[in-house]
Amino acid sequence: MAGTLRKDWQNANWGNMKVLSEIRLRSGHIIGPILGACLIVYITYHAVQGDRGLIAYWQLTKQVTQAETIQLHLSRQRELVQNRVNLLNPRSLDRDMLEERSRFMLGYSLPDEVVIFRR
Repeated sequence: MAGTLRKDWQNANWGNMKVLSEIRLRSGHIIGPILGACLIVYITYHAVQGDRGLIAYWQLTKQVTQAETIQLHLSRQRELVQNRVNLLNPRSLDRDMLEERSRFMLGYSLPDEVVIFRR
């Protein structure tokens, strides 16, 4: 009986060794593709979500577009103010502009004029 138990144990041990060697052999073929897939997932994630990824790029282009729109609006306002300042320049004084500004500053109006106040 002891002999049969010993043979059974050796056969079971041999079977375990065979399974372990098979796992080692197959894992060598599987580890490379798994690591490659993990690397691809890592790079793809950071290409999309990272500080310099696609989402950050889209947000920056949106901010640039908004800044350009604001800059265009402010440059138009600046041109209007610059035009009004040039009309009040002592070298090229425009009488209509001078009259408009003096009436506004002094609060004068003619009897037949309609005054509209804006907020």
